[in-house]
Amino acid sequence: MQTLNETHHPELKSWVQSANDGKSDFPIQNLPFAVFRVKGSDQLFRGGVAIGDQIVDLARLAASERFSGIAQQAALACAKSQLNEFMSMGPEAWSSLRHALSNALREGSSAEADFGEFLIPMAQAEYELPCQIGDYTDFYTSIHHATSVGALFRPDNPLLPNYKWVPIGYHGRSSSIGISGQKFHRPKGQVKAPDADSPRVIPCNRLDYELEMGIYIGQGSLMGESVALDEADQHVFGLCLFNDWSARDLQAWEYQPLGPFLAKNFASTVSPWIVTTEALVPYRKPWKRDEADPQPLPYLDSAINREQGALDIELEVGLETATMRDLGEQPAVLSRSNFIHSYWTVNQLVAHHTVNGCNMRAGDLLGSGTQSGPEPEEAGSMLELSGGGKNPITLSNGEVRTFIEDHDVVILRGWCRSDRHVRIGFGEVRAQVLPAKD
Repeated sequence: MQTLNETHHPELKSWVQSANDGKSDFPIQNLPFAVFRVKGSDQLFRGGVAIGDQIVDLARLAASERFSGIAQQAALACAKSQLNEFMSMGPEAWSSLRHALSNALREGSSAEADFGEFLIPMAQAEYELPCQIGDYTDFYTSIHHATSVGALFRPDNPLLPNYKWVPIGYHGRSSSIGISGQKFHRPKGQVKAPDADSPRVIPCNRLDYELEMGIYIGQGSLMGESVALDEADQHVFGLCLFNDWSARDLQAWEYQPLGPFLAKNFASTVSPWIVTTEALVPYRKPWKRDEADPQPLPYLDSAINREQGALDIELEVGLETATMRDLGEQPAVLSRSNFIHSYWTVNQLVAHHTVNGCNMRAGDLLGSGTQSGPEPEEAGSMLELSGGGKNPITLSNGEVRTFIEDHDVVILRGWCRSDRHVRIGFGEVRAQVLPAKD
């Protein structure tokens, strides 16, 4: 796996002062990637890197030929409207560009004198999906979520027997994944009431969010090739925040026997910024499996994965209602959790996805599944927080919710912090529910 290097040094500061306040998601130790343009313009979208409250315009930077070698080749790939080519170049290219940017942006760099011409304020930017997402797979990696949801439907047998042996997943719909700021109409579909003779088509009444991490594949793999567990991080470009919206009432009727379909394919939302796996190195933690549980099969187990397979990423869900927005009130915090609770690691997901020879391509997206923690207040969905709708939640302003209502905005945030390293963040992902179309 990747190791600590000079770009992670906690004493590093940037000449971009907004990156140094200890509160920014984007200090010089982070340097995440996105695709952007100036808001409201007809400019082409292109790659950018976050530093404080500024974006390094990689198209302008590449055109200036300030860098050389692999770093310059990587910058040229980032000048395009999608990052797939850059992501496919692999860890050497990703790391070379990161190091070059770190050197140029740090305090004392000679680049400070004229590098400012490549900076654009984030306040002036709008974003697009960072890459073409060819395929999307959603996993189910939180045992706490799986157990809580299973208990609602199968009180005597909440966790199915395969869960502790195999990373459960399903193939989702990439065409309906949108960037933060996405607005979508409440979905409609078949719903069957318990006492009804037949189903009917109605707007979803139990719309839910799912607090997830998104995992972007960088360097692909060949069809028929299995990616080894300890080599999987060489194929992962980085992570983002991911809200995989769910229509729970549609899901309850349709999911047996083949799993999610219309309940999941109407909208999913990603944050603009991809935090690279290299930036996340300081926040790797030991991955543990309860001794009483089945231990992973050999292709999903290694000393390295146990020593540093988990990622310590704090997560938060906020809800902004129309009333809060009208009155200028802050969103209510619904829950907080942490990716470290995941039952399976990122590398295990990639190793399992490819063990049958499935080929991966740059830009493919893996969803982690809802990230719920062991405590009730760490639930990553309204389904869990409200006990399947039986226990309404009173928000900070007195409003009540059991599921998400029209005009609500759900906001996911994530960050990493420790005593020995600088806090880095993922920004946020927000999306708004509009009323169902007639």
